[in-house]
Amino acid sequence: MDIRKVKKLIELLEESNLTEIEIVEGEESVRLTRGGNHAGLAQAPQVYMQAPPAAAPAASAAAPAEEETVTEDDVPEGELLRSPMVGTFYAAPSPDAEPFVSLGQKVSEGETLCIIEAMKMFNQIEAETSGTVVAVLAESGQPVEFDQPLFVIR
Repeated sequence: MDIRKVKKLIELLEESNLTEIEIVEGEESVRLTRGGNHAGLAQAPQVYMQAPPAAAPAASAAAPAEEETVTEDDVPEGELLRSPMVGTFYAAPSPDAEPFVSLGQKVSEGETLCIIEAMKMFNQIEAETSGTVVAVLAESGQPVEFDQPLFVIR
């Protein structure tokens, strides 16, 4: 990535009230973050540049392909609860806490099943129907897409 583009992004960050900018161009990415005030002084932006991985793409490309082969036909029958947004799936309120729900657990409509973090906001995802959790289709800490199946409730 051209250093002039990075400098321009730094200027944009300093001139705005944004605290973070992330740009991805092909295999290159740049993330600029700015912390809060420290002792009355504004903290300078931090620049993180990530170069493309050397020989790892073959191994990492195989794992997502396996995940993508799972179709809706492979999941148990029941009501699919889908992700209402893009974000990070969390099965528990904190890393050391018990999950909101587990396999075989009975849930009622409106009960919290998980949290999806999107843009530093934690959104509670609630059951749309009452029943028993027969499948958990997402892994805690992993990204989820809009409309991705998360749970099967029967």
